Amino acid sequence: MTSLTEVVDGAEVVVCCGSGGVGKTTTAAVIGLEAARRGRRAVVVTIDPARRLADALGLPEGLTGEPRRVAVEELATADGTDGAGELWAMMLDTPAMFERVVRANAGDDEQADRIVQNRFYRNMATALSGTQEYMASEALHELHDDERFDLVVVDTPPSRNALDFLEAPGVLTRFLDHKAFKLLMMPTRTGFKVLSTASQPILKAIGRVVGSDVLADAVAFFQAFAGMESGFRDRADAVTKLLGDDATRFVLVASPLRETVAEAGWFADQLVSKDFEVAATVVNRMHPRFGDGSVADAARRAATAAERGDEDLAAMWQNLADLRRVALAEREQLEPLVERVGADTMIEVPLLPSDVHDLEGLDLLGEHLFEPAPA
Repeated sequence: MTSLTEVVDGAEVVVCCGSGGVGKTTTAAVIGLEAARRGRRAVVVTIDPARRLADALGLPEGLTGEPRRVAVEELATADGTDGAGELWAMMLDTPAMFERVVRANAGDDEQADRIVQNRFYRNMATALSGTQEYMASEALHELHDDERFDLVVVDTPPSRNALDFLEAPGVLTRFLDHKAFKLLMMPTRTGFKVLSTASQPILKAIGRVVGSDVLADAVAFFQAFAGMESGFRDRADAVTKLLGDDATRFVLVASPLRETVAEAGWFADQLVSKDFEVAATVVNRMHPRFGDGSVADAARRAATAAERGDEDLAAMWQNLADLRRVALAEREQLEPLVERVGADTMIEVPLLPSDVHDLEGLDLLGEHLFEPAPA
């Protein structure tokens, strides 16, 4: 049977996936916290721009695009001792990450400055679809190679966008090989004059759609980009290899609602189609079964108490029958997901008294996610 303890001990990368609102961010935070307590140097990075990760870690001032170490005293274990590892956290800053990648691949500072000052680049770094997902894969590459960390926990955005994150390296590689990219790179290889004469009708057509100024900025950007393709391609290939490595584990997070179960099942199928494997499936906010008895048994006892005139006892048994009915319905709801990922990957987390928004809440969640430490 797969357990999150095995995942934490054996992985170099843990990718938490799931639809929105199922507790994915808190699950990622608990995994990072448990890893640190088990002696690992873990960093949790969220691609989601919301403040959920900072809130879950009890960091009211929030997170930035640079890893921030969670104070050692915040890693104190239940018996008051300090964990032997480290916990870091950060939030993806797409423009800053993009600039770091450009400067890492540029031939010199002058080339990097020409790119980051280009208007086409600035628009692409902040607004172009897919840029955030690709920069998230770059952040994963950077953190995995950072000697400060031996475990990277990625909190992805909701499922459909998480799929974009997994596909981003391959999308970039295909773009670098696309004829449109090669056309825009022609000035750097054959001289701008060749492009302006041989391909002028194409450029005019593009200019009429996007505007001549935008086109000029785009051409200038790709001219400045010359020589950097191989670096971007190599990094994209490295991320693709890392995502498919045995040291990368995927944790699927869901809740027992019809929509989230369907979304989790769809995402599990997508992972399998890409030759990824679900290492563990966390189902949050489950109603407990309240003993081994059945719904019918509790309802029968409620009826017996009512016949005796004991209204309070009848109400208690009827309440138990209702709760067992909800728990049964939730488990029936989960059956399609269990068939996809296997019962041995499932970890049930009961409905907690309140939302997780601090380290105390993370500790409570961790009691359900991880095996008890040996005495």
